[in-house]
Amino acid sequence: MIAWNSRPVPRLSATSRSTYLHDTAAGRVVEVPFTSQPGLYVCGITPYDATHLGHAATYVAFDLLNRIWRDAGAAVSYVQNVTDIDDPLLIRATETGVDWRDLAESQTALFRKDMEALNVLPPDHYVGAVESIGWIVPVIESFIERGAAYRVAGTGGEPEGDIYFSLDAARRRGEDAWTSGSISHLTEEQMLPLFAERGGDPERPGKRNSLDPLVWRIARAGEPDWEGGSLGRGRPGWHIECSVIAQKYLSMPMTVQAGGADLVYPHHEMSAAHAQAVAGIPLARHYVHAGMVGLDGKKMSKSKGNLVLVSTLRESGTDPAAIRLALLANHYRRDWSWTASVLTDAEARLDAWRAALDSATVPSVESLISDIRGALANDLDAPGALAAVDRWCGAVEHMAGDDDGARLATDALDALLGVRLKD
Repeated sequence: MIAWNSRPVPRLSATSRSTYLHDTAAGRVVEVPFTSQPGLYVCGITPYDATHLGHAATYVAFDLLNRIWRDAGAAVSYVQNVTDIDDPLLIRATETGVDWRDLAESQTALFRKDMEALNVLPPDHYVGAVESIGWIVPVIESFIERGAAYRVAGTGGEPEGDIYFSLDAARRRGEDAWTSGSISHLTEEQMLPLFAERGGDPERPGKRNSLDPLVWRIARAGEPDWEGGSLGRGRPGWHIECSVIAQKYLSMPMTVQAGGADLVYPHHEMSAAHAQAVAGIPLARHYVHAGMVGLDGKKMSKSKGNLVLVSTLRESGTDPAAIRLALLANHYRRDWSWTASVLTDAEARLDAWRAALDSATVPSVESLISDIRGALANDLDAPGALAAVDRWCGAVEHMAGDDDGARLATDALDALLGVRLKD
């Protein structure tokens, strides 16, 4: 699958340094030492609706991590998936009377345009679930051979042969680095309602453990399916998709597995369990999650129909750089709510930054670069970085700037924050 385009990122003089991130599994901010080849996996969209600000906030947040690693001289390997086959996509296609393939293709294309407009660096590998099926099938076959997966009998009109990953069998094999709750810190009683809400089926008859995740859905009439070798025709479950794609392109354990906070459980715990069962080592060294974005104080979600779409803002004439600044004004781990004033404030800030370029001097910008780097290295403190730029704008207001200073300021804000002051 093709990712989106990106302009070259300006290079700034830099030295390697550690980053500090809040690791969900550790429950605290931890040091992530510099490595020359970090691996980053950010879970992608299920393309049944356009990019809303919750999506955008997550990808912009982890774009900062990608940027500060690259700024420090690292050769980042960044991977992102597209869940281009899953129940929500099929349901939306049926509701709208659109072929599921056309829906997935159109929404993925729109996502690419949104990411390019927001100046999010593209992944090195952008991989669809459909194109990864050939890699997933042998992994599930190996699970069955080793007793880590099992088939469920058909009941209640369901066909024979759905395959589930056995959490209990995995634990018996000693693969306990992902021990239940090790990422989410939830008890199994707390997991059950979330599992049901987020794509699981705890009440499915025949399962050995209510929390066992589906890894292969056997073919049903009226649903797309693919050749699955000894598994039979069908399609993969959600969690196995990310686990296999990550292992295909990244060295295990990868440096950071990232995504929205709603992916902590079950998605990231299940993906970690799958990966541990395959390789016997953890999927990631660190798990980092972004908060949720609401609208006027209420949860923003597709089911509620109260989404603010990036494409709608762009089509209304909103500068994408202002959208990005609005997202960066909130710390990535914080739950926050989009309001009209959030965008108005971002537009005013963008105007002030652009006006300050005429007063920029090289020494003042060099000091600013140090402040921005320090803020971002401290758990991606984008609000702190933005405040540093605001202070710089006030400090240089009456200075006699020069072309070199303006050029360095433009390059620095693009390279570190992804905010383009000039096209």
